[in-house]
Amino acid sequence: MAGGGAGAGLMEVLDAAAVRAGLDPAALVEALREVFAGAGPTVPERTLEPLGGDPAATLLLKPAWGLQGWLGVKVATHHPANGDRGLPAIQATYLLLEEATGSPVAVLDGTELTRWRTAAASALAADHLAPERVEEHLLVGAGNVAAAVPPCYAAVRDVGITRVWARDRDRAAALVEQLHAQGYAASVADDLRAAVRTADVVTTATSATSPLVLGRDVRPGTHVDLVGSFLPTMTEADEELMTAARVVVDVAEAAQTAGELVGPLQRGTLTEQDVATTLADVVSGRAPGRTSPEQVTAFVSVGTASEDLTAAALVWRATPSS
Repeated sequence: MAGGGAGAGLMEVLDAAAVRAGLDPAALVEALREVFAGAGPTVPERTLEPLGGDPAATLLLKPAWGLQGWLGVKVATHHPANGDRGLPAIQATYLLLEEATGSPVAVLDGTELTRWRTAAASALAADHLAPERVEEHLLVGAGNVAAAVPPCYAAVRDVGITRVWARDRDRAAALVEQLHAQGYAASVADDLRAAVRTADVVTTATSATSPLVLGRDVRPGTHVDLVGSFLPTMTEADEELMTAARVVVDVAEAAQTAGELVGPLQRGTLTEQDVATTLADVVSGRAPGRTSPEQVTAFVSVGTASEDLTAAALVWRATPSS
């Protein structure tokens, strides 16, 4: 890594290992709690463009500023076929700058940053929406984001066992081994629908374009955490679930971008009022969290630049040369 801190004229380059070392999951959950409870950074509308070489690929630009004197921009790409290439579907780079001067301070591995802030935001939502007792937590998907979920959830709930389902059973088994090595009780779920029926919390972290979690399989009291869908063409849960659940979104724009919501809203089976409650509303106390033990809750997360900036600032504070 290059030496020098803010204002020194040299930028740090923080790779995935450095980002991971600077992100304590519990500290990140609490940092996000503070951001969502307050006014938060300024977040303009994101830029989202299709990439001409691959009709399924997307470029995203996500700026934010106004957090402890920081300004940041994430450049991210989404290539759904990357799983077959052994690469993350979402890859990103993050540029952190001083807001007052515009001086660049650090370039961070945005892929690592994204997966941890995504998992931490889900854990924060679960702290308000999930049942107090979580015997079974089902992970649908076995990629980078899914792997970050158990450490973040551990900051808000004692989980009995984490079960992992993926289309590729070998990948699910590899994640289970990784979780075992980290001290978590985990097992492979071979039958997705059966696993949904016994789960207290279901977290989906996939690039699915058709529903994986069906409302008919979700028992009363379950919390469903949908973090993979951020385009209208993507969806991880069916309309039956979305119309039965109390829905909380990470940001209001989720209603226009998450496939689970776009379709039902267009068809009129959901109204804008049904999906108007944001994570900031819940964390700040403007809206309640879970309101009954039997309530089915759903958190729809498309990601927000305020989470990226929060995580980047946390990493920077933990960097020795900063």
